[in-house]
Amino acid sequence: MLKWILTLVVAIFLLGLVTPHLARFIRFGQLPGDVAFRWRGRVYHFPFVSIIILSLLLGLISRLI
Repeated sequence: MLKWILTLVVAIFLLGLVTPHLARFIRFGQLPGDVAFRWRGRVYHFPFVSIIILSLLLGLISRLI
């Protein structure tokens, strides 16, 4: 059980490091249907369409494997 938790923590950490760099190349969060708004000087992003497309791709890949 401890090995799975450690693996999950490391995977989330690595994903957190890699995601901002991949977002520049993939344009993650800038598709039509993704919402971004400014409130009190901060910009909040809600990438609804990007998440749907990403989950469909991951589902397709998992079915192929």
